Amino acid sequence: MSVSILILTLNEETNLSECLQSVKWSDDMVVLDSFSSDQTVKIAEEIGARVVQRRFDNWSAHQNWALEQIPFKHPWVFYLDADERMTEELKAELISIAHDPSRTAVAYYCGRRNMFMGRWIRHAMPPGMIMRLFRPSHVRFERLVNPVPVITGPHGYLNGMLVHYNFSKGISEWIEKHNRYSQLEALEGMKLIHQPSEAQPGLLSADRALRRRALKNFSFRIPWRPLLKFLYLYIWQRGWLDGRAGFRYCVLQSFYEYMIVLKMRELERRKRGLPI
Repeated sequence: MSVSILILTLNEETNLSECLQSVKWSDDMVVLDSFSSDQTVKIAEEIGARVVQRRFDNWSAHQNWALEQIPFKHPWVFYLDADERMTEELKAELISIAHDPSRTAVAYYCGRRNMFMGRWIRHAMPPGMIMRLFRPSHVRFERLVNPVPVITGPHGYLNGMLVHYNFSKGISEWIEKHNRYSQLEALEGMKLIHQPSEAQPGLLSADRALRRRALKNFSFRIPWRPLLKFLYLYIWQRGWLDGRAGFRYCVLQSFYEYMIVLKMRELERRKRGLPI
């Protein structure tokens, strides 16, 4: 028994070939493409992936549609971004899980080795567990961007990690992408600050995925977020150990946080009928 692979794409000709080559061991590679205008579809088909196309609306709706509408060959599905690569240790772990009927977990979180300026940013950009392996019928996603899973059943954590080339298209593309993301994060942040705090997952939860989500939700309520994020990544997470690349990454993340803050304030002023 193998594992099905799901990859979402939009104009990913730069990344897709190497991504698919890293999971070519799977006999069910599925590319959900949002009508790319470059060579993405051609590359996918040449390497042997199935291509399904759908117009992108938002992240959670897109991913939920994939889980509901795509007939996967295997009970287990692993979600992979085009700028990520599977590793041999992770591949072995996935196959072991797929062959073990005694496991009770219906989803697993996975870490990533995030690359920037030719090196693994081990401290400033920590792995951050993200839910990637799952049985589709037990999972749904929420949020417009950076979706979080709602899992029906127990979940676990993988030891193996992906390799993530977050800046594979250059810093300009990263900034353009995060300009779009910051608008959606601002909308999500506005929802949270008007939501009772008891409705959010607890900061003291025993589960690390829930703690991470709670910290993100809590961050929308505190002042000086861009500065605090820089200090958290560079000092607390010891991003200074990652050298010049680590410093630059921490600055970029603080800039991203500042965009979210400004856009939340803009939304609030619009709501109150104040000039922008």
